[in-house]
Amino acid sequence: MKKLIIVGAGGFGRELYTWAQDHPDCGVIWAIAGFLDDNPAALSGYHYAVGVIGSVAAYQPAEDELLVCAIGQPRIKQQVCESLLARAARFISLVHPSVILGQNVDLGEGVILCPRVTLTADITVGDFVAINCHSSAGHDVVIGEWATISGHCDLTGNTRYGVGAFLATGVRIVPGKSVGDFAYVGAGSVVIRSVKSGQTVFGNPARALA
Repeated sequence: MKKLIIVGAGGFGRELYTWAQDHPDCGVIWAIAGFLDDNPAALSGYHYAVGVIGSVAAYQPAEDELLVCAIGQPRIKQQVCESLLARAARFISLVHPSVILGQNVDLGEGVILCPRVTLTADITVGDFVAINCHSSAGHDVVIGEWATISGHCDLTGNTRYGVGAFLATGVRIVPGKSVGDFAYVGAGSVVIRSVKSGQTVFGNPARALA
């Protein structure tokens, strides 16, 4: 049996530990072996059956090891995963059994779909995208690689999300609008105008922060 290692032992990593246990491959194809984190005390005060087994910086992949990335911040996620990929690390996608996938949904490598996510039809999800609990995407949505969609977000039809876009919890996007590369949309925002690359917006309606 292969070993599954979670990259990142922060809050998202601890959540992902739970979701991974629900996966039908857990205990059949792989078993959760522990976490990679540059902070060896990242799980101090928490109670888990596995711990931090090493740092990202020192990790050397083994033939029987698989990785899943639990880093939410897109730029850090990209930096860490590209470093690991350069060492020939192998990442899997983790799709929770409660996820609803419609017709023609294309998932990239290293994707994480948390419980109760709904992807309806004709959707493209790029490599290493993470979509957290209870978020949904409508028809013809495109999500660029490294993006993070937090919980309870509504990605309506024909919307576009650039490389490394970040949506905080509870964001709503009206149909046909876009969020640019490495843009940040604050919690609870309602996006009625497209967001430029690198821009930070917040509010209802969402406005750029000075």
